[in-house]
Amino acid sequence: MKSKILMYLFIFTLLFTIFIYVNDKRILDSKEYQIQQLEKELEKVAEPNFQPTGTDESYFGFADNEDAITYFENRNIDTENLEAQIQDAIISKNKVGEDNPLVPHAGMEGDMRINRIRVLNHKWVIADFTDGTYWGEVFLSYEIGENGEISFTPEKSFLYPRS
Repeated sequence: MKSKILMYLFIFTLLFTIFIYVNDKRILDSKEYQIQQLEKELEKVAEPNFQPTGTDESYFGFADNEDAITYFENRNIDTENLEAQIQDAIISKNKVGEDNPLVPHAGMEGDMRINRIRVLNHKWVIADFTDGTYWGEVFLSYEIGENGEISFTPEKSFLYPRS
């Protein structure tokens, strides 16, 4: 009798162990499937939506910015030669024997002069300046008055370290 009880206990334990194994295996497989699905979803989300446009230099430019052009057209300002007028107004501040007043750094090896200009939109301009040895960039904001006069305000600038 005692041996039959032990045998039934052994069979019960064996069946219980098999049941636990099968149940845990099913749960584990389910969780692994969820993990794989979440990893796939994470890969989709982690893929950058940013597409570098190394050759598309016109993105930040006045000529292709419809909003900037519309801004000036709404103010009855002719936009056909406006970018050239802005660039001319900045370059005209390069005077012989003195620093350009739009460059907030004094020339150390000569006069600070603005060389290259990019009109970004209806409010901002970025310009490159140098004194022949030191160079940097300046970020300008601009306004066009009722009389057509262009006024500039230097916002930020920096000098590159001399190497």
